[in-house]
Amino acid sequence: MPLQIDSLKPAIDAIHRKHGDTSLCILYGTGKIKNPKVMFLFMNPTGRNVSTAKDWKGIRASWIGHKNTWKLLADIGVFDRKLSDIIQGMKPNDWTPEFAETVYKDIAKRGSYITGFARCTQPDARKVHDQVFRESRDVTLEEIRLVNPNIIFSFGNQVSTHLLTMPIKVSDWRGKKHDLVIGKKIFSVYPTFYPVGLGFRNIGKAILDMKKVLKRSLKEF
Repeated sequence: MPLQIDSLKPAIDAIHRKHGDTSLCILYGTGKIKNPKVMFLFMNPTGRNVSTAKDWKGIRASWIGHKNTWKLLADIGVFDRKLSDIIQGMKPNDWTPEFAETVYKDIAKRGSYITGFARCTQPDARKVHDQVFRESRDVTLEEIRLVNPNIIFSFGNQVSTHLLTMPIKVSDWRGKKHDLVIGKKIFSVYPTFYPVGLGFRNIGKAILDMKKVLKRSLKEF
């Protein structure tokens, strides 16, 4: 079962070579690559993700080696609770390529797709320049068009602002939908608190808002 869209990778690689730390690798959107229920659009990877290492042999995807995001995804019902519990007891280097693929096969099976907007890997969580988002927008729109998600959660003010090309303050948009037009297709975007790093203080609000949207938008939830 394919978990990534190979045709997007050259354009993503080019942006990373220009703006990222080239001692690290860039990551790719991963999950259900056609018609998922939901796309999760995060910011950009850092070296904390073990799959950014040059010697990693598995899929290069978001949040490999992390903990909190998987708990969040389990809490809103799009990731297996038992797998999340296993992850909470793991150290970053405990992740293997085989386990990472198991995790993302579960994400795909449950109808989700996870990706990042800014196509540059940084060694740490320093602020991403707006120019990287501007240069990444075309490939992000193409990714959305190809994946064709039912709904999109865009995490944080900066990601949401550049995706929707209008000033977005997530606290003013909680649970509210914005239409994103790509070609003849309209996609439903829900700006959401960024629940990781400095945004961890908002993880409860993010979970509450996403659960409400999923319940309202998708009968399965």
